[in-house]
Amino acid sequence: MKTASILGAFAALPLTTLATIASAQTAPSVAPMVPATGTVLDVTAEGRTTRVPDLATIRAGVVSQSPTAAAALADNAQRMAKVMAALKRAGVAPRDIATATVGLSPQYRYADNQPPVITGYQATNSVSVRFRDVAKSGAILDALVGEGANQIDGPNLSIDQPDQALDEARADAVKRARARAELYAKAAGMRVTRIVSIAENGENAGGSPPPVVYMARASMAKDSTQIAAGEKDVTVTLSVRFLLD
Repeated sequence: MKTASILGAFAALPLTTLATIASAQTAPSVAPMVPATGTVLDVTAEGRTTRVPDLATIRAGVVSQSPTAAAALADNAQRMAKVMAALKRAGVAPRDIATATVGLSPQYRYADNQPPVITGYQATNSVSVRFRDVAKSGAILDALVGEGANQIDGPNLSIDQPDQALDEARADAVKRARARAELYAKAAGMRVTRIVSIAENGENAGGSPPPVVYMARASMAKDSTQIAAGEKDVTVTLSVRFLLD
């Protein structure tokens, strides 16, 4: 009875469904990308090029302290408004300004064998600012400090449109991989026949390492802040499989 019911269920299925089931049962497994003849050589190569960063991202903000939470927030908001106005006067576009952090935390005094005592509150507010003219970013930072900014984090120097540089690095990686494969083949008394596969393992579009945080005060900003763009390496790492004979 069970056999008859199973056969009846299959008979009720459309022909296309039965064909799909049959093909799924007989489909061969995917073979690895290894040629039937010849010697396989796997090479990992990093290609690189350089660019001058044209984008500086800096976080600037205000840290305020006061005996009460309300007073800390009010002072922070007033000083932060001046910072935002300074950015606007400097010509920084609204799309290049984004709130990074907003915080309020109690400050404690600790003593031996006594519970912590709240002595006041600290309010923080900072914005992430993108400067599209790196050379002018230092002068803008000085203006921000003059308007009350007392916390600056950065800069993070990067490349605004890295696609062309990445393509150059990819081409360089293939060239380096080919040269290395030729070296191995010659040492083994063989020759490179062709490339079997290319896989991209990762890229670096010229970003900066984590920036350093430093505090600034208007009284300290006697000299103009200078930010040097320098050069950034743009890299791409490839794994290339060659066939030798």
